[in-house]
Amino acid sequence: MLQQQFLQQQEETNRLREQITRLNQMPRTNEIPPQDNPAPLVVPQVPVVRQEVPLNFEVPLAPAGMQANPPVVRKDLLYERFRRMKAPEFEGLTDPIEADNWLMDIQVILDFMGLTEQERVLCASFALKKDARHWWITVQMRRNVVAMSWQDFVAEFKTMYYNSEILAAQQDEFNCLK
Repeated sequence: MLQQQFLQQQEETNRLREQITRLNQMPRTNEIPPQDNPAPLVVPQVPVVRQEVPLNFEVPLAPAGMQANPPVVRKDLLYERFRRMKAPEFEGLTDPIEADNWLMDIQVILDFMGLTEQERVLCASFALKKDARHWWITVQMRRNVVAMSWQDFVAEFKTMYYNSEILAAQQDEFNCLK
């Protein structure tokens, strides 16, 4: 029954898109033709169907002449997908090797999930805890993180957690152990 309602709604949507396409193709005039008895506007009553959208759901492209809006990120579904990947948490340790390990681990997961730049930032910020969460809040106060790219996130993260002097000293120490 729900599937039938969904198909009816989809057919109605396609019919309306075709009408809009035809209207956009008509030559435009500044005159509105006079009407003695204009027909009343009829709006079809389409029942609202709530249905869980599968994770691989693809939005059809808009017809020519219509502007397509970017898909809305369902944060709850994104969070569930990310949580199922058992991503490591980062607490804001000052050890640059720990920070580097976390960043590499989180990038592997984000690459596997095939996320957009903004979804990557959103998911990575979910994994920040304790001091790292406080750091992220300060980043949010000074930057528009909604539009932040993954490269910008990594740059901010490295600025905070990669102390090049400590990292070089630890690498020298490691090389001496060999």
